[in-house]
Amino acid sequence: MKKRIIVNGACGRMGQEVVKTIVLEREDILVGVCDRINVGKNIMELLALDAEKLIIKDDLEGLIRETRPEVIIDFTTPTVVMENIRIGLSNGVNMIVGTTGITEVDLEIIEKMARENKANILIAPNFALGAVLMMRFAAEAARYFPAVEIIELHHDQKLDSPSGTAIKTAELINKNRKEDRGSEKEEIEKLSGARGADAEGVKIHSVRLPGLVAHQEVIFGGEGQTLLIRHDSYNRKSFMPGVKLALDRIADISGLVYGLEHLLD
Repeated sequence: MKKRIIVNGACGRMGQEVVKTIVLEREDILVGVCDRINVGKNIMELLALDAEKLIIKDDLEGLIRETRPEVIIDFTTPTVVMENIRIGLSNGVNMIVGTTGITEVDLEIIEKMARENKANILIAPNFALGAVLMMRFAAEAARYFPAVEIIELHHDQKLDSPSGTAIKTAELINKNRKEDRGSEKEEIEKLSGARGADAEGVKIHSVRLPGLVAHQEVIFGGEGQTLLIRHDSYNRKSFMPGVKLALDRIADISGLVYGLEHLLD
């Protein structure tokens, strides 16, 4: 059965790709698009899509009342994502959220909102299935290697760092690590931050450059050997299979689910 969908952040890079996927594949129905830019314009014309006219609105709550969606897909910004989630869940609409910058405290609030409003929400730091597998493999490798560092590389328009994927990867690694996470030596940073952020003993290094999309490598070190696990997204189409998986499963989950890996068989 086709789902009625609103895409919030429809004019962003990810939002545009989601809109194109829904319209071109026709497995679900795009009933509304929301953004703070291009308000009043026809998104089909902006994206050169041969489809029925759909005007961009900037009032998510009003758009929900107008279109009665079953799912909201949110790819906005860290500064507004919590308000968007509040609006969606308080109206009893299931949500798929790829916006990053959501904290542990935020997740507790979101879980309560979902439960109180009997709505489901999937929040995923990364929708690329390869990236989800990278995190799973890194968690497994953490059982056997005493040392690990993460390098995440993204386009220069990404506002937050480290990425949600890097933070999630570090969390999964730390659940499986057996070695002491503290360093016995006193390191000397000649420039502050040279050794990266510290996620309970896992160093994370963030790179922001034009030409990149989304990339991450996890480097494990042990006696006489290293293990490199790397994933690269070269375009935003790489995220669409994960978004479609989330759409297929959103009605089957219960409350809040954090991480696309929970939907994999």
